[in-house]
Amino acid sequence: MKTYKIAIIGQGYVGLPLALEFANYYPVFGFDINTERISQLNNGNDITFEADPDKLLKGLSSYTSSHGKIGYNPTSELSDISDCNIFIVTVPTPIDKYNAPNLNPLISASKMLGEIIKKGDIIIYESTVFPGCTEEECVPVLEKYSGLVFNQDFFVGYSPERINPGDKVNTLTSVKKVTSGSTAEIAEEVDELYKKIITAGTHKASSIKVAEASKAIENAQRDVNISFVNELALIFDRIGIDTHDVLEAAGTKYNFLKYKPGLVGGHCISVDPYYLAHKAEQLGYHPDVILSGRRVNDSIAKFIASKVVKLLIEKGGVIKNSEALILGVTFKENCPDVRNTKVVDIYKELIDFGINVDIYDPWANKEEVEHEYGVHILAKLENKKYDSIILAVSHNEFLEMDIQKLKKDNAVVFDAKACLDRSLVDARL
Repeated sequence: MKTYKIAIIGQGYVGLPLALEFANYYPVFGFDINTERISQLNNGNDITFEADPDKLLKGLSSYTSSHGKIGYNPTSELSDISDCNIFIVTVPTPIDKYNAPNLNPLISASKMLGEIIKKGDIIIYESTVFPGCTEEECVPVLEKYSGLVFNQDFFVGYSPERINPGDKVNTLTSVKKVTSGSTAEIAEEVDELYKKIITAGTHKASSIKVAEASKAIENAQRDVNISFVNELALIFDRIGIDTHDVLEAAGTKYNFLKYKPGLVGGHCISVDPYYLAHKAEQLGYHPDVILSGRRVNDSIAKFIASKVVKLLIEKGGVIKNSEALILGVTFKENCPDVRNTKVVDIYKELIDFGINVDIYDPWANKEEVEHEYGVHILAKLENKKYDSIILAVSHNEFLEMDIQKLKKDNAVVFDAKACLDRSLVDARL
């Protein structure tokens, strides 16, 4: 029976939970180029809050007590993973400022692995990509830097991640996993490997391209559906009726899909459709539905800011140098993840109107927000009152907050999440 020694490349929201599950059965190296992150993990500290703290400590202690036979070992040393035979790549796949796929982290990881892989090794990609990327972009890099022959000396698989940051119900092991491999035998081996940890079971796709496409359309479908209700929100605002009242009424029909309007950010829904669109356009097809959905969803932050300004004017307020507070900057509630957050777009739009804007978020890392977006956020709320307040993220802390204490007379309160008592707000999305 084959003995596995596994390296997980990238120890973020996807890689860490995966490493800890495999560490129950195999020796697992959690590799990351961020030495500070590795230091934190070696001390049992996960700033993403995705890992169960007990699982992290158990994985670390198991590696030590078993002398490396099972357990978890975080590292940033390439030499530590050179004798592994399974490499799972979970690096980010973002988009650039032109909404084009940025494959630099993926190609860099492939180049790095090409320098250490050996005959018989399997490289499994979990990062979100367009159909064909693994075999067309990653494999040539692996061949070039390893000097090995694909599907003769080494093999690849693709198993798209389905991590939902902050979700403690739909976790890694409880969501069915799509798997695939570069040959029928490798597809079976990859599938059996994941079956070891995924209690919900696996689905073996017929090819790597099918597995890649399945991931892309999962989030493109959600993006298009959310764009539909976001467009409804824009229409119903002009009509003068509440979107959620309409959705509640329509939702009484058995086959109505209950999507809600909102900001669409994060690492998946607002990014993955561009990967699918990129591939479509390479093949000479312009994906109208996918890209129109993206345009609608990307317009919501500007709509919220403009709506707040209009409400201020209606109340006789002065716009320039007025004080605004945005509650929340992460891309979703009860989660520290600020990747591709659209709340920053609201902030920038209000700044353009000449408004002074504070952001407060007890979940977000201040240094990360400043580094990624050049935006300073408050460490805590001061004894200050505001002309306008926007609830952008429905953290539990905000739902328990007394919004009234933060308001000036005639202040505007906008609820982007439709989670506050309606008597407290002037408008909601």
